[in-house]
Amino acid sequence: MNIDWPHIDDDECRRFQTSLELVGKRWSSGILMAVAQGATRFSEIIAAVPGLSDRLLSQRMKELEATGLLEREVIPTTPVQVRYHLTARGRDLMHSLQPLVGWGQRWGTPGASTPALEPKD
Repeated sequence: MNIDWPHIDDDECRRFQTSLELVGKRWSSGILMAVAQGATRFSEIIAAVPGLSDRLLSQRMKELEATGLLEREVIPTTPVQVRYHLTARGRDLMHSLQPLVGWGQRWGTPGASTPALEPKD
């Protein structure tokens, strides 16, 4: 099967690689998916991403906010509440990832680090 890919130059290739590294960084895609599915508070995100520690969530949230994928909303209540939301850039990324999520659902094996050889029925 040949896929007709347009030629990409070095700058486009670097941007693509940077995008893959951002999404592929451990826990980042899980955090983004949790927020996309409605988790807005730190505790909700922790509960939605099994195995993620508070320290790593805090670190990744700062990174995702710095890259413009998440925005942090501080609600001045007592105690102060913080909520996280996808930015337009983050929502666009999640739409781009939907085909990959579908691929993982078809070919992925729960708990495995590599995809299965046969699609799941």
